[in-house]
Amino acid sequence: QVQLVESGGGLVQAGGSLRLSCVASGSISSINVMGWYRQAPGKERELVAVIFNGGSTNYAESVKGRFAISGDNARNMVYLQMNSLQPEDTGVYYCKVVAGRLWRDYWGQGTQVTVSS
Repeated sequence: QVQLVESGGGLVQAGGSLRLSCVASGSISSINVMGWYRQAPGKERELVAVIFNGGSTNYAESVKGRFAISGDNARNMVYLQMNSLQPEDTGVYYCKVVAGRLWRDYWGQGTQVTVSS
């Protein structure tokens, strides 16, 4: 059983910053990819940022230059530093880990981020 727990969400004014954290626990073998996704009301879940085991990263165009993803493989943790937040960044942010030789997906329960204008 693998569990992912996110933290760090909240309410912030436009232009502000938040830092999300996610820790993976349980029977988890090697982590291949860690990432953050978000889902705004009435919209589909979308990729925000991912970090691969080798350290390379990918970002959604809408967050490039404002968000930064980092990981700590030794502690099975992934972080998302979000700066210059805008109201369109509002949504539920989900942590995802891809692990094991079968590249299985694991999801957290989500944390709410609300940016007021």
